[in-house]
Amino acid sequence: MAMNIIEMSPLGDSAIVVTVGDAIERKTHQKVQLLSTYLEDHPIPGMIEYVSAFTSVTIFYDNYKVFLADKERSFPTPYEFIRAKVEEALARVGEISEYEPKVVEIPVCYGGEHGADLEVVAKHNGLTPEEVIQIHSEGEYLTYMIGFAPGFPYLGGLSEKIATPRRENPRLAIPAGTVGIAGEQTGVYPIETPGGWQLIGRTPLRLFRPEQWPPTLLQAGNIVKFKPITNEEYDELFEKERSN
Repeated sequence: MAMNIIEMSPLGDSAIVVTVGDAIERKTHQKVQLLSTYLEDHPIPGMIEYVSAFTSVTIFYDNYKVFLADKERSFPTPYEFIRAKVEEALARVGEISEYEPKVVEIPVCYGGEHGADLEVVAKHNGLTPEEVIQIHSEGEYLTYMIGFAPGFPYLGGLSEKIATPRRENPRLAIPAGTVGIAGEQTGVYPIETPGGWQLIGRTPLRLFRPEQWPPTLLQAGNIVKFKPITNEEYDELFEKERSN
């Protein structure tokens, strides 16, 4: 896949933003994932970490370690050194044709106490709650990025048939595992947090697992599929998940 970039620019004095597209789409995200995977396997000298987003990858680096890595003093600044290494990485990434995304199935108990806004979503779109559940659970969602809260996945691919605006008044506390809709995106709250998304269900799975590595169930690039479950199945899986 050709890795034509739109822009490389500094972020402060110890980071570089590599923008590989100008639209939130799968083709651009695939480029983001290819570069991220390459950096994971072939870290640039002095790199601290990288953060992938919808259309870009930001690389944070240690100026002193970059200075030591540039033994011949070929570059006037650490940024120029990192930029050159990124260009080398992009050239090699361009030789990679495809990547296989990981598919993660997430069980969801829709409606009732777990999805207070399911009927709101249904009414907004002229559907029944059952139709909303069917449409939502039949979708295949791409995890574009993790953000807002630890492990929170921004999922693209929501059907326009159930797209619903955010609430006018956000809630002060949304339980961990709650599945929501905001516009044409869906996502899962990994921890209890305020939020304004329309709540349609809840999963018993823990999306944020600080005692494990990686500490999040989902990673950018994962494909998510939701599976409807009953209240009884939710309770059983909840207890099993917390006992591990």
